[in-house]
Amino acid sequence: MYSYTDFDSAFIKERNAQFRAQVERRIDGSLTEDEFKPLRLMNGLYLQLHAYMLRVAIPYGTLNGRQMDKLADIADRWDKGYGHFTTRQNIQYNWPELRDIPDMLDALAEVQMHAIQTSGNTIRNVTADHFAGAAADEIADPRPVAELIRQWSTDHPEFQFLPRKFKVAVTGSPNDRAVTKAHDIGLRMLERDGVAGFEVIVGGGLGRTPMIGKVLKDFLPREDLLPYLEAIVSVYNLLGRRDNKYKARIKITVHENGIDDFRARVEERYALIRPQFGGIDQQLLAGIEADFAAPKFKTQSLATFEAAYTNDPVFRSWADTNLTDHRAPGYAIVSISLKAHAATPGDATSAQMRVMADLARDYGHDELRISHEQNVILPHVHKSDLPALHARLKEAQLATANIGLISDIIACPGMDYCALATARSIPIAQEIATRFDDLKLEHDIGPLKIKISGCINACGHHHVGHIGILGLDRAGVENYQITLGGDGSEDATIGERAGPGFSAEEITSAVERIVMAYLELRHAPEETFLETYRRIGLAPFKAALYPEVQADAA
Repeated sequence: MYSYTDFDSAFIKERNAQFRAQVERRIDGSLTEDEFKPLRLMNGLYLQLHAYMLRVAIPYGTLNGRQMDKLADIADRWDKGYGHFTTRQNIQYNWPELRDIPDMLDALAEVQMHAIQTSGNTIRNVTADHFAGAAADEIADPRPVAELIRQWSTDHPEFQFLPRKFKVAVTGSPNDRAVTKAHDIGLRMLERDGVAGFEVIVGGGLGRTPMIGKVLKDFLPREDLLPYLEAIVSVYNLLGRRDNKYKARIKITVHENGIDDFRARVEERYALIRPQFGGIDQQLLAGIEADFAAPKFKTQSLATFEAAYTNDPVFRSWADTNLTDHRAPGYAIVSISLKAHAATPGDATSAQMRVMADLARDYGHDELRISHEQNVILPHVHKSDLPALHARLKEAQLATANIGLISDIIACPGMDYCALATARSIPIAQEIATRFDDLKLEHDIGPLKIKISGCINACGHHHVGHIGILGLDRAGVENYQITLGGDGSEDATIGERAGPGFSAEEITSAVERIVMAYLELRHAPEETFLETYRRIGLAPFKAALYPEVQADAA
């Protein structure tokens, strides 16, 4: 993984000292909250419903054991002993005191981490496939490119005050695990006639106006990436609306001007600035790639794994759901679920963070990843180590066998924390997970992604959930709308709204009716919920969801 240079360390030190002085001025009253707001947002600090919240960047979701240990230390020293991992591969601390934030940032700097550009109208934390560098289906590791983009975009003088926040995702696999089509810019690595390059997607995004991104360029050679990205963001910076924040995202800019007009402007800008990139970016990329060399994989007997898989049904269930094929023989990618039934999705205690750090050091070549689905990944584990690893996960209550299943729910913090939320998300996720655990149907149901947002900003990605749930306020009462058939993969689709919403007391039963209908309607157990939905459409599910309408019609 990338290691800071002397320049990086000096930059972070200077930035933290600057913000420490700004915090001191806010505390002594020299700065009002309105004056302080743009300064704190540049450093990842929000004012939430009950307290400040610090959002820490985990670039492209990659960190090591020492960094995870530090996140645990920060949770214990300055928060309430836990952290919340987010869909942007960040971690959030929900209860820090303002006076402690500079010390938290200095502690992060000790392990080469920061909170810069995790908020504000700038280019946010660049995300990537959480299986990067390990996946069997990967064309190339996207993380060096993501790191190059991070360096280019951090404190870029032209892009610190964009019309709106800006998000970039990169994948190196044809199977999109980074939701690239729902980003302002999505990059899919390709190889054409032996030349490495990218499909460039622009104008995706969720929120109050969900849109699937459009292909801006079907093949961009790798050496042209940075000037082309600079051209895109430059055009958006000039063309994007600043009169209405709800119409300020690049998706609206592309929609209002049309993809062809936007492409022409980008190509014009690109032709102008391309000569300024004399190859230094490619030299930097070559150096970055050396930091992402694969670990030295071992060769060892698989007898212990095979015996455990054959004789231990609990281990077998976990292995079937939480392991993914690795590109190296004898290895597996391990997904650690942060979605134990009745738990808060994405939360991990400091003790659990330390366990995961130890497991990474002991079994995983000292690498961890945070997924956009709010779980933690050990990307390189030899199968011979899996029985021992699983035993330690069980001790830490981290061995839930539900990756990709109905209780592996993405949920935003909702009205329990967020000042923007109009409904709760966490209790709804907990109730749904518990209901299906009680019914003992989870594994029979198979792959099914539920995503929950507590307001129209869609931080829970509900638009691309197979079952999406949006919490709204209806005359002071929480009301939950359901969308069906969404998908965040390479076949990205915005879900269809099923009909009128449900109260907090009704929503779990409504989801149960949808799932029971699926179990009756599927051709065979191998046909997933999404496949069934795409085959038969909304109508049969709507009939199951609103039985009273069918009764009235009869």
